[in-house]
Amino acid sequence: QVKLVESGGDLVQPGGSLRLSCAGAGGSLGNYAIGWFHQAPGKEREQIGGISAVSRYNGPTDYKDSVKGRFTISRDNDKNKNTVYLQMTNLKLEDTGVYYCAAVFAVPVPQTEERYDFWGQGTQVTVSS
Repeated sequence: QVKLVESGGDLVQPGGSLRLSCAGAGGSLGNYAIGWFHQAPGKEREQIGGISAVSRYNGPTDYKDSVKGRFTISRDNDKNKNTVYLQMTNLKLEDTGVYYCAAVFAVPVPQTEERYDFWGQGTQVTVSS
């Protein structure tokens, strides 16, 4: 069973950048498809993108249209880091919310959150001038 811990959330001005981290413990994240989710205030959580498991599949999934070209998901599979990143650029007010990462073992990135087995606690991102 893998444990996920997100970090990197902060207060940032519109147009700014942040990098969120999803660190894994108890298993190599390379064996898991990892999804990133965003929950805006008062709204349901939605998936904004993900990256396939390295062991069987290659490459990230498509990103949600609202973040394409601005957000990038990448891996650091070094055993000492075991982390998936969400690089966010040109942040907008509507990017405010809690960001979660989730994992499911050795499959392509699921398109529904019900298929994910492990979740982090979330990290808060606030975009405000």
